[in-house]
This record gives sequence, C-alpha cells and structure tokens, in this order.
Amino acid sequence: MTSDSGLPAVRRVVTGHDAGARAIFKSDDEFPTRRIPSGDAAFTLIWTTPTVPADNNDETDGRLRDAGLTLDHGSVIRVVDMLPWGTSPMHRTNSIDYGIVLSGEVELELDDGAKKVIGAGGIIIQRGTMHLWRNPSATTPCRIVFVLIEAPPYLHDGQPLAEDKPEHK
Repeated sequence: MTSDSGLPAVRRVVTGHDAGARAIFKSDDEFPTRRIPSGDAAFTLIWTTPTVPADNNDETDGRLRDAGLTLDHGSVIRVVDMLPWGTSPMHRTNSIDYGIVLSGEVELELDDGAKKVIGAGGIIIQRGTMHLWRNPSATTPCRIVFVLIEAPPYLHDGQPLAEDKPEHK
C-alpha cells in the first residue's frame, strides 16, 4: 500500500486488555497518507483522544473520531507527508505540538520571517505560535509525525492570542 506522497503506508499497532486484564494486541493496521485539498501535503490520522488526560478505558478506535487539525479538549497524532515544494498556510493552534521529522527536511517559518530547517531525527516543539511548514526539496517528500495536545491560548499582556486554523479536510 503506497501513500499519495509515494512513501510507504504507516503501520499502527494498538494494544489493550483482555477479559482477564492481560495485555493484548487490539489491532495491527497500515494506513496510507492521502493528499489534502490544498495539495501541499498528504495526511493520515493515527489516533485521537477526546480528553486530556486520556481515558484508557475508552474502547473507541481513536482513528474513527472526527478530528480537524486539532481535537478540542483532546489530543491527535497524525503523520504528515509534506510534498516537494509544499507549503502550509501560516497558522496557530491552541495546542502544544510535538513534530518528529522521520525523513526528508522541513523548513519552519515564524510570523516574523525567521526560518529553521529541520532534518530527519529533529524534533520541533510548537507552543501556540504563528508558523508555517515548507518542504524545501523539489523532489523528496518530508515525513513528520505530529502529536497535538490541547493547551490554553498563549497570553500576551494578559490577552489570549486567537487561533488561526487552516482547513485541511
């Protein structure tokens, strides 16, 4: 199974408990990333929780919850393949985001124009700031795992900064 980016599908292994409270494998699946309407990336949702902290007694397959870019009051993990030359819109979410670059490179640009390139193995901690993502390569997709956990808005001079979420469905 190949993703729209040309990279392999993502394998997801989920654990749980049997009737005797012993650990079991609940599922072992593969999901390809699929191109989003803007055309700059391909996403696959891996898991969500409707609350933070998470409830491990909730037997819902977290992939089946309707999640936008973030899930209000909860958490989201997704794989994003930034396509060659792909650029996201400038955006801010009320979340703390952990971005782990698995392959390729991504450029992170902040609203003041400051930029950093992060390669495979690099980890980004995005703390409610205005930013965009750009794949600087003309030929190679960049695969990133993003974990987004709801957080209150950043306060500037006591006032919350507004979210600015792009649509990606």
